[in-house]
Amino acid sequence: MKKMSILVFAGLLAIMLMAGAASAHVTVFPKEATQGAYEKFTVRVPSEDKESPTTKVEVKFATTDVAISRVEPKPGWKYEMAKDGEGKVTGITWTATDTGIMPTEFVEFNMQGKVEDAAAQITWKAYQTYKNGTVVEWTGAPDAKTPASVTAVKAKPANGATDSHGNTTSASAGGTEDKEASSLPLYLSIAGLVLGALALLVALTKKAK
Repeated sequence: MKKMSILVFAGLLAIMLMAGAASAHVTVFPKEATQGAYEKFTVRVPSEDKESPTTKVEVKFATTDVAISRVEPKPGWKYEMAKDGEGKVTGITWTATDTGIMPTEFVEFNMQGKVEDAAAQITWKAYQTYKNGTVVEWTGAPDAKTPASVTAVKAKPANGATDSHGNTTSASAGGTEDKEASSLPLYLSIAGLVLGALALLVALTKKAK
C-alpha cells in the first residue's frame, strides 16, 4: 500500500510538472479555426526566467495559411510588421518600451486576420528575447522542448459559406422557408381581422331581428 501511494504521488507530481511546463510555452489562440474565417489571434507570452524580464517577442507565420492585417496596440509595447515582396505580412515583432514581462507574469498580444481557404493548419514560430540577451525559439515539433504553437484549421462547411466577418451562412438563407416564416404573423393578423368582422356582422344581424 505504501509503495502504491508513493507511485501515485510520483505520477501526480510528474503530471503537475508537465502541466507547468506546457503552460509556460508561448501559445497562440484559438487552437482551432475555419477556412476562410476572420479571426482574432491571441499570442500568450509567459516569462520563464526568474531574474530577467522578456523584452521582445517575434512571431512568424506562412502567408499561405493566414493573412494578418491588423494589430491591437499594447501599452508599454511597440510593434513592427515584417512583409514580403508582395506586401503580405509574414511576422510581427513586439518590443517593450518599459520594463517588459517580469518573472511570474504573462502578457497577451492580439492580432487579426483571415484564415486562407486552402489552409490545413497555422504554425506560429515564436522567438522570445530576455533582457539578458537569451533567446528562446518556440519553433520545434509538438513533442519538442520548445514547440511552435499550432492552430488546426477545419474545412469550410460544404453547405455553407462565411461572410466578411467569418460567420457561417447557410446556402438556403433568404429562401422560401424563411420568407414563409416571416410572413406568418401577417397572415394571423389578417385572419384575426376577418373573424372579428364576421363576429360583428353576426351580432348586428341578430340585433336587427
